[in-house]
Amino acid sequence: MPKELLEGSHAIALTIKNIKPDVVAAYPITPQTHIVEDLAKFKADGEADYEYARAESEFAAASIVLGASATGARTYTATSSQGLLLMAEVIYNIAGMRLPVVMTCANRAISAPINIWNDHQDAMSVRDAGWIMLFAENSQESVEQHIIAYKIAEKLNLPVMVNVDGFLLTHTYEPVEIPSPKEIKKFLPDHKPKPGTFLDPKNPITMGALATPAHYMEIREELQNDLLASKTIIQKEFENYHRIIKTKKQIPNSPLPAGRQEFPIPNSSSFFEYYGPKNPKTIVVAMGSIIGTIKETVDELRPTSPLAPLLGKRGGASEVGVLKIKLYRPFPTEEIIKALKPASNIIVLDRAISLGNIGPLALDIKSASYGKLKANISNYVVGLGGRDVTKEIIKKIIAKAGVRNDGAIFER
Repeated sequence: MPKELLEGSHAIALTIKNIKPDVVAAYPITPQTHIVEDLAKFKADGEADYEYARAESEFAAASIVLGASATGARTYTATSSQGLLLMAEVIYNIAGMRLPVVMTCANRAISAPINIWNDHQDAMSVRDAGWIMLFAENSQESVEQHIIAYKIAEKLNLPVMVNVDGFLLTHTYEPVEIPSPKEIKKFLPDHKPKPGTFLDPKNPITMGALATPAHYMEIREELQNDLLASKTIIQKEFENYHRIIKTKKQIPNSPLPAGRQEFPIPNSSSFFEYYGPKNPKTIVVAMGSIIGTIKETVDELRPTSPLAPLLGKRGGASEVGVLKIKLYRPFPTEEIIKALKPASNIIVLDRAISLGNIGPLALDIKSASYGKLKANISNYVVGLGGRDVTKEIIKKIIAKAGVRNDGAIFER
């Protein structure tokens, strides 16, 4: 596959076209709009044969893919921010009806006040809806995650949301490899749902029926158990993808310093990726495009850095690692705890806030680690509403490693 310099949104749209869904339903909202505009153009130019439904709202777009998926069609939609909130009722229904819908969320801040720039508050508003949730660091990863999302969704009959940072990924240009339809089909076959799992007049079934108190709790428990059990399939399909579809490894922004390596933790590529020394004293945990900046920052914190003497007192300038969370739901609790065990200081950077508490990712990390880790865990909320998260901010946060922090600190 040749590398092309593509806008992130265009790379996603090309990938969806090559996946060949049956139905695409969309309503434009910044910064998701370029994705669905490109998909509309592919249809208008005769490059795609999916049904393209121009919905009158995000609620309608979600309802259209729900209905189409219920009939056994492969579907796609995308949204952002307030659009996702308007979809919320349908989002829960899609998961409850066990429909393999795939959706892109171009992450954007929630109003009020009105803000069109990036953070993760929109995705976090529906984190409990029953969807598998993936977060991409760069455009190449977003391409791969969309293809894998369809395989996972259709194999498990669970919906998947692929999260890409608005503007930071959707509107920037990067070298990307787009697998061809032929290459994708080697990994992702045509969607052929099993009889009895979709609406068919010849084989009638009921979907989304009324559940009385005698049955509702068991049905929700089944969805919970299936989500937790899905980690095995998710791991397997990530591995299958990289075995079947070969893409050139992303070139780091700078050569890896001595003693550093990517992915030293076994079986980490599906759920998270680690970057840094083998035995870090401090690990910075985050999701999305901010990971690239954190990696660059960690690379600068070598013994030759002017900041090294300060960091040497609190974790070590050359002993800081980065843990990128790729799978957010289901939360890979056991695997993440194992990855964090070497560290005495854990810093969780959230681009969202659970108002009245701390950052959502930090809540999950602290809950998972209770009684299992002795490390000091601190939470910093950064980048809300598109605020730049600079290397200077990250260095400042790392310098505080080991300082007790029981709440969430808004770091600017």
